[in-house]
Amino acid sequence: MVVGESTPQQQAHALYREHHGWLSSWLRSRLGNSFDAADIAHDTFLRIWSGLRAGAIPTLHEPRAYLTTVAKRLVINHHERQSLERAYQASLALLPEALVPSVEERAILLETLHELDALLDELPARARTAFLLSQLEGLAYEDIAAQLGVSVRTVTRYMAQGFAQCLKLMLATPL
Repeated sequence: MVVGESTPQQQAHALYREHHGWLSSWLRSRLGNSFDAADIAHDTFLRIWSGLRAGAIPTLHEPRAYLTTVAKRLVINHHERQSLERAYQASLALLPEALVPSVEERAILLETLHELDALLDELPARARTAFLLSQLEGLAYEDIAAQLGVSVRTVTRYMAQGFAQCLKLMLATPL
């Protein structure tokens, strides 16, 4: 990274100073607006600073390549969140007016969806797929096993992983 700067905070400050403008411009050109670009640039540096503090990031010989990699992942997360929000809004539009949740309830539900999405994203891809096929598509374990080319016992294990992630969310959410 920067020779002579030893603490994670100093390294993060130097990285920010030297590359924030470039990263913001790069993100703006890909996202089409400066607000999302600023948010993702901020999150990129925050994630890197956390990694530096934890000692998880070695000396960066190509800081822009590393920044780009982290920022691309955050852009993908951003697009996934937007897609989730659009799907949620579309489902709300189908409800009869009497059943439409209040603005506060919608905000709480959307935040819960984001948290659940993030937790499910921690699962291995096949476990996440199995869980979503069961819970969203209503497929039986046998059908999921056939679709994924695994045993029913493996699907059961995947489902346990998915339910464990949901339980994490439930235990972390105040009643």
